[in-house]
Order: sequence, then structure tokens, then C-alpha cells
Amino acid sequence: MPIIELKTHINADIQIVFDLSRSIDLHTISTAKTHEKAIAGVTSGLINNGETVTWQATHFGIRQTLTSKITALDPPFHFRDEMLKGAFKYIKHDHYFEKTDTGTIMTDIFRFDSPLGILGMLFNKLILTNYLKQFLLSRNQIIKDFAENGEWKKVLK
Repeated sequence: MPIIELKTHINADIQIVFDLSRSIDLHTISTAKTHEKAIAGVTSGLINNGETVTWQATHFGIRQTLTSKITALDPPFHFRDEMLKGAFKYIKHDHYFEKTDTGTIMTDIFRFDSPLGILGMLFNKLILTNYLKQFLLSRNQIIKDFAENGEWKKVLK
């Protein structure tokens, strides 16, 4: 099972970063390239423990849906979302937040696997791991930008 681990330093309060990371509205903004939109469950605002969201998006030219659930929540330090339904065999995404003297360290630990046995393993290694890493880096940059320049006020009401 591939694991992607990313650390992002954000010059902003931990609560703002935590809430931006749970914001359905910011997720939609940060994934505009893949036309992601929430179509069921929590479709705007902040997602909380036990709640689900179903996303519709286009990846690799294929329109697909993915339903995830928040399975752990410890504000403002950690939350976990896990795939319930979708194209993957497995997704578990842990989001950790640590307050520092200069802001917040946001850590993503993204575990996933593809179906189709050896073909899925090859796809993970050759294409998918890097694709997902870039996807997460792009999303994290938008969280950072919104948190640091005050745009967070537009999505956290």
C-alpha cells in the first residue's frame, strides 16, 4: 500500500488551518482543475465527525464519484477521512496540525491502494502515487494561500 506524507508550514493560526482543511467549499476551490463538486452528504461548510461527503470529479479523463467519511476528529489537531465507496481499493487520509511559534505545521499522511492486483500495483508505482502527491501539494498550497492572506474569511463564515 503506497503512503504519501507531506508537511506544509503555514503562517496562520492552527484553528484556521484546521477548519480550512475540513471546508467543503475550499476543497471545491482547490480542486477546480478536476471539476470536483460535492453532490451528496455534506455539500458546503465544515465536515465533522461521522459525516460523509460524496464527490464527483474527473481524473484521467474519467468522471467518477467517491464517498468519504470523517472517522476521527480531535480539533484542532487531527482528523481522518476514509473512502467508503469509489474507484480505489482503499483510502485513509490522516490530517495532523501542530502549533508552532510561527504558525502551524500541517501534515498529511495519505494511504491508498488500487484494485486489480499486480496491474493496480504497477499503476500506483508508475502513475498514481505521483499524481496524488501533486494533487495534495496543489491543495495544500491553496490552503496555505487562503490561511496566510486572509482569504479564509471568504470560506469560513
